[in-house]
Amino acid sequence: MSGDDHLRLNLFTMNSVDHVSPGSWTHPGDQSHRYTDRDYWTDVARTAERGGFSSVFFADVRGVYDVYGGDRETAIRKGVQTPANDPSYLVPAMAEVTDDLGFALTRSTTYTHPYQLAREFSTLDHLTDGRIAFNVVTSYLDSAATNLGLDERMDKATRYDRADEFMDVCYALWEESWDEDAVVRDAERGLYADPDGVRTIDHEGEHFDVPGPHGCEPSPQRTPVVFQAGSSDRGREFAAANAEAVFCSQPTEGSVVEYVEDLRERAAALGRDSDSLAFFPGIVPVVGETAAAAEAKHEALVEHVDVEASLALLSGFLDVDLSELDPDRRIEHIETDAIQGTMNAFTRSDPDRDWTVREVAEFSGLGTTSPVVVGTPEAVADELERWYREVGIDGFNVKEVVRTGSLDDFVDLVCPVLRERGLLPQEPTAGTLRERLLGDGPRLAADHPARS
Repeated sequence: MSGDDHLRLNLFTMNSVDHVSPGSWTHPGDQSHRYTDRDYWTDVARTAERGGFSSVFFADVRGVYDVYGGDRETAIRKGVQTPANDPSYLVPAMAEVTDDLGFALTRSTTYTHPYQLAREFSTLDHLTDGRIAFNVVTSYLDSAATNLGLDERMDKATRYDRADEFMDVCYALWEESWDEDAVVRDAERGLYADPDGVRTIDHEGEHFDVPGPHGCEPSPQRTPVVFQAGSSDRGREFAAANAEAVFCSQPTEGSVVEYVEDLRERAAALGRDSDSLAFFPGIVPVVGETAAAAEAKHEALVEHVDVEASLALLSGFLDVDLSELDPDRRIEHIETDAIQGTMNAFTRSDPDRDWTVREVAEFSGLGTTSPVVVGTPEAVADELERWYREVGIDGFNVKEVVRTGSLDDFVDLVCPVLRERGLLPQEPTAGTLRERLLGDGPRLAADHPARS
């Protein structure tokens, strides 16, 4: 947990027409169709920084949601994270109009090469003065696999085996390949970098052979801040070994507590300081200047929930074609090769509740598996503060419904209350994203496996 008494806030968004509130693009005033517009994203960056957000956390997905009904028609017709653009190209524009805002980019270890990714992230970390995080995922859609030349999606065990090795390669490139003082820039001797300070990594593994050295000199953070959100048993092991910051996708307080305690125990068993992990549950705030206004706003948002679009999104998350199930059928737990956390959210997070297909679709319409908090600025701040102090989390991934209205409301109404209570700093904390988000130095902690 971070060392000072401040909440950390990340804006959870996606470079697409829709993200995790299917149908919200139909809401009057929603601007998500402007996702292709540079000015849209620079305005988002300015607003998030004005609100004191630590970072913009970009979700991303490879492929199209084609599990529901066995085809992609619903996803395309209803804009279910389709179309979507690459988020990494937004970072230079957003960084240019901000001074302190960080950027967490979701990238898949399944469909890229570690040498290439290490170079891309080092470049962005240089250009942003150390404001980059890497949200590590392993991808879950068959359509992504086939579009990238595979016959079918890798099974989960293979994806995580590859991810383990992928991170080993990246860590070696980022942390070991270049000495801190390798770049000397001695014009008189004609010596830009000392060859003795640059080493190969000579990695030979099951999935990758990477001799190195890294093509980039050390960036401000060397390794970007590592985010992860694994929920399966294997995913939790991966998060415990690699994550500095953890995105929690559980829908209830009890399930978040269980998840946090479990990951801390796993991290400690691996020799890490378990208190150094920072946890960020998703939250969906609906804010009004009065309680009545907030409730009216919430009702209007619910009216625009597209149940079929929600089922198409969830079918991809669960790897289950929900179109084939009776709407009143109870969701039964299975181990899935897609997003285990979504399955667990509706089958294990609340042992006293059985979810039907219909209930899952309706609940997921606003922010999928995250709690919805409706109320005045003070009431929303009360709930965030309670989670922070009593549940033991470090902050939140704030999910939008209407774009950019949800963010604007939160920044204009809730953030001033959080500042008055001392839960957000009056002025931005100096330093890299790692320093602002985790309260530590600019580099990986000494007990992180990448430093061993």
